[in-house]
Amino acid sequence: MSTTRIDRRFAALKAEGRAALVTFTMAGDPDYDSALSILKALPAAGADVIELGMPFTDPMADGPAIQAAGLRALKAGQDMARTLALIRDFRRGDDATPIVLMGYYNPIYVYGPERFLADAKSAGVDGLIVVDLPPEEDAELCLPALNAGLNFIRLATPTTDDRRLPAVLKNTSGFVYYVSITGITGAAAPDPAKVKDAVARIKRHTELPICVGFGVRTAEQARAIAQAGDGVVVGSALVDAVRQSLDADDKATKATVASVTALVHALADGVRGAAKTKAE
Repeated sequence: MSTTRIDRRFAALKAEGRAALVTFTMAGDPDYDSALSILKALPAAGADVIELGMPFTDPMADGPAIQAAGLRALKAGQDMARTLALIRDFRRGDDATPIVLMGYYNPIYVYGPERFLADAKSAGVDGLIVVDLPPEEDAELCLPALNAGLNFIRLATPTTDDRRLPAVLKNTSGFVYYVSITGITGAAAPDPAKVKDAVARIKRHTELPICVGFGVRTAEQARAIAQAGDGVVVGSALVDAVRQSLDADDKATKATVASVTALVHALADGVRGAAKTKAE
């Protein structure tokens, strides 16, 4: 497949000598316009790659924060068509920042996989993370996505051993998402020493960048993880920042966008601080 925005972004960051900050927010949370404003503000705040959640009623790998965000979005009328529209609206002002759609297969299946891939590509999506499609089901979506020019990003976990890893990596592209803890999103903080060992082990099997997520909430944690991996993924903390900014009726306030961007600024400083530490 041809080079994607994801490939170009990680090549540029490698040349800079630093890790990526990968941010996750939920499409349509708490409403379409607020979600679009957040999306547009993320790159200037320091996000290098954007993961955008596809709202779903049964997100089995996600903790309470992301579950609640998805339900808020669904209540506000978000669906797959509006999620793709959100990306098209974002692309009118930003043609450089990579966007990865993350979620579960059911909404894609309901939309129609072939139609979804065509519409996602034309909207400006660069990659997919579909957490409930294992390598054994690559013919279902992974291979068609690669043929459509979209990166298909796979998850590796602490329980993915050296026998399983080649199957996980076989058709993976863009980057590998290393889940740093066992359990749901936002449940615990990762151990930097264990993450470093795990990233080193995965790198023996692939030349793809390794991005580390689940449990990173602060600039200090981001800095520590950035010293071990090629990217740091932050989701639950940003989704929590949205929730804490809402009024009693779960509606956006003047603080909603600012609360997210302030945290992204701090996380980006942490990630960039890791690069300075390496240089020293």
